[in-house]
Amino acid sequence: MDETDPFAPVIPAPTALRPLLGLTVLVIEDSRFACEAMRLLCLRSGARIRRADCLKSARRHLQVYRPSVVIVDIGLPDGNGLDLIAELSQSDPRVDVVLGTSGDPDGEALCIAAGADDFLAKPITSLSVFQQSVLSNLPPDRQPAGLRELPDDQISPDIMAFQDDMAHIAGVLDEQSDETTLDYVAQFLGGVARSASDDGLEAAAAAIAAKRAAGQSAKNEAARLSHLIQERLTRKLAI
Repeated sequence: MDETDPFAPVIPAPTALRPLLGLTVLVIEDSRFACEAMRLLCLRSGARIRRADCLKSARRHLQVYRPSVVIVDIGLPDGNGLDLIAELSQSDPRVDVVLGTSGDPDGEALCIAAGADDFLAKPITSLSVFQQSVLSNLPPDRQPAGLRELPDDQISPDIMAFQDDMAHIAGVLDEQSDETTLDYVAQFLGGVARSASDDGLEAAAAAIAAKRAAGQSAKNEAARLSHLIQERLTRKLAI
């Protein structure tokens, strides 16, 4: 049990079927689709979950209580999650487990270099991978006793969470469409598209990222991306 969490109830010790009982997981993630996946993984594992969608909100959470596990997406709307990973890895007392997550292939090396205990590559759908990443980095006294069969279950987030992400990023583009904003949009949608197996959206986000990396204008690519987002929002009306 998290003694530093004032809202934590008295709950039983972890079991083979619910090996994360007694743990509180703080997920710092701006995608509702990715966070819904985390919610299902925590639910199936017995852990409580709290969510922050930006660095500012995460730091407010951490001022109130110390969770057992913190999972940090490195691309956040108000800064780089790597900065928070570095802070958490050096804090005293230290959070038991600090995990980084990203859809960027280079994300793992960056997270480990910042001080993360492990890395979860998006999309995060495997129950066994999630549980092992947490358990392998916990102190021995926080782990379930005895042998444990690794589940091979795959979770599937609600498609409505994906639609929420489309609405969110459409709002971002409506409010501000400068080149710097496009960096965030491309990063955000790239991860969401991979998680949802949306190849068209992923390719459009990658096209923006490539233009930005080359120092070129991505105005045409942004217009194409906006069209794809509106298509997906229209699908919501038909559900």
